[in-house]
Amino acid sequence: RLCAGGAPSLSYQQLKDLKKASILHIDVRERWEIDRSGKIPASINIPLGELVEALQMDPTEFKERYNQKVPSKSDPVVFSCLAGTRSKQALGFAMSLGFS
Repeated sequence: RLCAGGAPSLSYQQLKDLKKASILHIDVRERWEIDRSGKIPASINIPLGELVEALQMDPTEFKERYNQKVPSKSDPVVFSCLAGTRSKQALGFAMSLGFS
């Protein structure tokens, strides 16, 4: 399931359309889940338990760990997980850190 601030739930097709623009797609499933089920192309994996720390990282450290530019608080970000519960939690964490 996918979660974004303006649209709490997105379809896969909506995500594909958004990916044509410049969005950061963060999959908050555990690494073993990614290994077992695969990953959505062009997403990065930040397990939910690491998300708050990751979103506050120094840009250099974030780039080294996740091979991606750290998002600014106004950058479009989409969270995904298996059933939607963790992506909604991730959205709440990001918003509590000032992400719009």
